[in-house]
Amino acid sequence: MPPRFAIGREEEKAIHEVVKYYRERGADFGYQGHFEEAYCQAFAEFHGGGHADAVATGTIALYVALAALDLPEGSEVLVSPITDSGTLSAIILNRLTPRLIDSRPSSYNVDAETFSAARNDRVRAAVIVHAAGQAAEMDAIIEDAHRHDIRILEDCSQAHGARWKGRLVGTFGDIAAFSTMYRKAHVTGASGGVVYSRDVDLYRQALAHADRGKPSWRDDFDYRDPSQFLFPALNHHTDEISCAIGLASLKRLPETIERRLRFVRALSERLEAESSVCRPFPWTEEDSPFFCSILVAEEKLSCDKRAFAEAVRAEGIELNPHYHYVVSEWPWLKPYLADGSETPNAKAIRDTSFNLYLNENYGETEAEDIVGAIAKVERYLMK
Repeated sequence: MPPRFAIGREEEKAIHEVVKYYRERGADFGYQGHFEEAYCQAFAEFHGGGHADAVATGTIALYVALAALDLPEGSEVLVSPITDSGTLSAIILNRLTPRLIDSRPSSYNVDAETFSAARNDRVRAAVIVHAAGQAAEMDAIIEDAHRHDIRILEDCSQAHGARWKGRLVGTFGDIAAFSTMYRKAHVTGASGGVVYSRDVDLYRQALAHADRGKPSWRDDFDYRDPSQFLFPALNHHTDEISCAIGLASLKRLPETIERRLRFVRALSERLEAESSVCRPFPWTEEDSPFFCSILVAEEKLSCDKRAFAEAVRAEGIELNPHYHYVVSEWPWLKPYLADGSETPNAKAIRDTSFNLYLNENYGETEAEDIVGAIAKVERYLMK
């Protein structure tokens, strides 16, 4: 499978521009400077306006975004059932209680019906994850949330540039968090994150939580006077080089998405035509593929889904045979969860699928190789 090289020529050029810019001014590059300002402005403009703050990691973006909501300690926060541990840790470390929403049947994502079923009077917010590069049913979820005074944080880490009914993810909720680490569709380097909101007051709260409680938006604020700080907070900054990389990467995000969709379309067509056991997960032109789920008809096999996927991987196909990110199965998390946090739909979709890795350099050749490997393994393992 072809490597991605997320740090391409334009990103490499951007790194040199940072060094040149600060050398010409007789200074060392740091953070919250020229390139961070340009990147945050470009990120907000990409999403149709609003405010953005670049931070060190996607997990920090989630933590800061939740902190900005200023929820009462112990409040319950609804959260999608298939996600990274950082999503749950951000809730817990803000002294809040996660309550799981189940996904809709045959999907990694939640919808308005499962959202409503999980809601109760103790819920004050929800973290809606757009998994695998596909948007959740945001319009209906937002409508239900607003009726019940529930704040919405969108976790867009796997879905940069994805849309729901023509509207970009991250623009529906009160606030949004993005991971920009090296595997995401849009990157700022090895790690990184962005907090985004159209609400200037929420944005300012996030800004303060990301930088030791500083009210940096005030005209009379003195950075050298900690007595003016608002509350205890840590330093969660990113740096100028990361933001320059982000500027270059953001410019080619639409092309990145289109190339990934082109591969997914080619793979889906071949799989539909040539496989008796596997079928592709449904995709739309509004998606921004992060990985590609393949559904397996296990009843047609002489082995289970995981063994089948392992055999495909042994043919040189890069994939995850069993996605261990079903939150309800993590032993360490159970003491922190609200009661009744079972998610049978999420477990069912995970148990009947495996996930192909992909990047924008995958094309027709890779689609042919992947489907060829699947067909080969089918010939040996079908009943």
